[in-house]
Amino acid sequence: MSTFLLEIVTPERKVYAENVNMVIVKGVEGELGILPNHIPLVTPLRIAPVTIKKDRAEQVVAVNGGFIEVRKDKVVILAESAELPADIDVERAQAAKQRAEQRLSGKRDEFDFRRAELSLQRAINRLDAKHRV
Repeated sequence: MSTFLLEIVTPERKVYAENVNMVIVKGVEGELGILPNHIPLVTPLRIAPVTIKKDRAEQVVAVNGGFIEVRKDKVVILAESAELPADIDVERAQAAKQRAEQRLSGKRDEFDFRRAELSLQRAINRLDAKHRV
């Protein structure tokens, strides 16, 4: 089966760089499955796990927003942040989820509400990626 290079890059570091068979992401318009020789495109991503298929195995990376750029032989995910399941601290993610839920239940201005909402999405994303392993 043919492959392409997948790179997941954050402002701090390169999280992932390997040849893969397929990558599945959640864009703002819906879910996308990218195979080798996909038509070039650039689209923003939602806060959601990215599924990577390589040699009949599946991996998951928690990607917290950003963009995907698809080229003929390479796919680059430019993420605000990204974590491999082995790097995710479940207790910390659960604590962040609880804090965000508490902030959402209180009366706040719109800015605080949106920040809490995004924090909750990131925490749920981390926990989802960790539990898929």
